[in-house]
Amino acid sequence: MITELYDNLHLVWRNLADMLCYDPSAPMLFSSGLFWVLFLLFLPVYSLLKGSKVKMSLFVVAFSLYFYYKSSGLFFLMLIGTSFIDWTISHIIHKCNTKRGKLIWMWISILISLSILGYFKYANFFLWNWNQMVEGNFQPLDIILPVGISFYTFQSISYVVDVYKGRILPTRRWWDYLFFLSFFPALVAGPIVRADYFLPQLEKNERATRDMIWTGLWLIIIGIIKKAVVADYISQYNDLIFNDPQLYTGVQTLMGVLGYTMQIYCDFSGYSDMAIGLALIMGFRLGINFNSPYQSRNLTEFWRRWHISLSSWLRDYLYIPLGGNRKGTIRTYVNNFLTMLIGGLWHGAAWKFIFWGAMHGVGLAVHKACQPVLKKIPDNWFTIFISWAVTFVYVSLLWVFFRAADFEQSVLIIKNIFVDFIPQQLIEFPMQRPEWCVMMLLLIIFHFLPAAWGEKIESWFVKSPWPIKLGIFLGVVQLVIEFMSSEVAPFIYFQF
Repeated sequence: MITELYDNLHLVWRNLADMLCYDPSAPMLFSSGLFWVLFLLFLPVYSLLKGSKVKMSLFVVAFSLYFYYKSSGLFFLMLIGTSFIDWTISHIIHKCNTKRGKLIWMWISILISLSILGYFKYANFFLWNWNQMVEGNFQPLDIILPVGISFYTFQSISYVVDVYKGRILPTRRWWDYLFFLSFFPALVAGPIVRADYFLPQLEKNERATRDMIWTGLWLIIIGIIKKAVVADYISQYNDLIFNDPQLYTGVQTLMGVLGYTMQIYCDFSGYSDMAIGLALIMGFRLGINFNSPYQSRNLTEFWRRWHISLSSWLRDYLYIPLGGNRKGTIRTYVNNFLTMLIGGLWHGAAWKFIFWGAMHGVGLAVHKACQPVLKKIPDNWFTIFISWAVTFVYVSLLWVFFRAADFEQSVLIIKNIFVDFIPQQLIEFPMQRPEWCVMMLLLIIFHFLPAAWGEKIESWFVKSPWPIKLGIFLGVVQLVIEFMSSEVAPFIYFQF
């Protein structure tokens, strides 16, 4: 009996150790049960240590690094190294007496950050293209892309640039900067947090108010619905279309494209909602990252509503330094194009991402060029609808290049919509996939509700009694169980 008990305890311990160690096939996700178990254990300790900024900071840093270890293995050591290098250089910049010296050190930091990102993310891409030109025999390097490296690299660059420009002072303690760079709610898929917005909150170290906690819970619930219920469910059909587009008709392909348009929004904005909600519960505000982007009536508005933390970063640290709109009309168009081109490359090391970014740059330039004409057109329901429809179609078609395996498959999918389109199948499709259609319809309705309505619902939830909150939460858990696939699907933006 003692031997059997020992064997059982040993098995439990081994299973627990396996669960807590890094597994490349199962990175830690906000939508996974393990994360929520660990977060519930984390919260009471965090609350007890909140009174001491140093203890709280060190505890959160430790948890964040463990979270990153569970997401990307030993690459958490690289995150530590990056933070120490940037923190050290930021102090050198601050103490430097000459503007030239500050500038040199700023560029040293930027080049180090971009070199690390370039190696892990773009080495094979550039080597492949070089070998294509010289007709060599290319063998890809065995490189694993660390999760979230693009996000924290942009954060580290903005921090150093802000220190150089005098917008912020470097943190006195290294672990405060490491806290900012590794803060687990925003670590692996954003939002991209600005130091001048986040570090003052860390310095104040204020506890979350009751409204912040319940608002955070509401955002987490909304994020779970978007990701684990809607995005993961509709993706099952979308994947069929994008994996074998030649097998499907134009109507079926069109539905897959529309499905992916909504899937990527729900997937990424759902992650952002959960990240912002988790931070609110801890007493930190990360800012809004999505604002009903598919309500946009032009591309300029779309990029003010979609992935706001990235678009504002590109504007402030790339578009404006390039000259923005201060160098004349042609230069403004060129700056828009280059900014979006680089934004496309940031998303992935493939020509399809470069094309996706370039076409958004072209679209922004065309919109700005047409402004004198557009301002003369009456603003009525018809022109509003046409503006929205053109923007939505353009954005949706470009998502095809974002999702498809390669450029050729993207062209095939778009061609399929227009060549093999049978209108009668529009009536048949809802009967073939009723649940998918109902979910898409509800998603569209909720997406186009006035913002004030959403704020009222959120306010009602925050003020409601705890039994109602519990009932809503349990209802969402039941929805997840009903609609979830056999395994937890990773977030789309984990690959960036």
